[in-house]
Amino acid sequence: MARMFLLPIILCLCWTLFLYLNGVPLKQGKKGYIYIIAISASVIASLGLLLWITSGQNLRY
Repeated sequence: MARMFLLPIILCLCWTLFLYLNGVPLKQGKKGYIYIIAISASVIASLGLLLWITSGQNLRY
């Protein structure tokens, strides 16, 4: 979970490479970056919430 912050960075690098290889200017691909960051943030928040909810199950009584 600690490395989940790398997900949007890797996806943005892949998107930049895709745009470059297809000759599309970065300004035109701006919407893709917004989608990548929004989806990655929601995935990270969901996983963080699940970790927080289930953290109490690991305690021994």
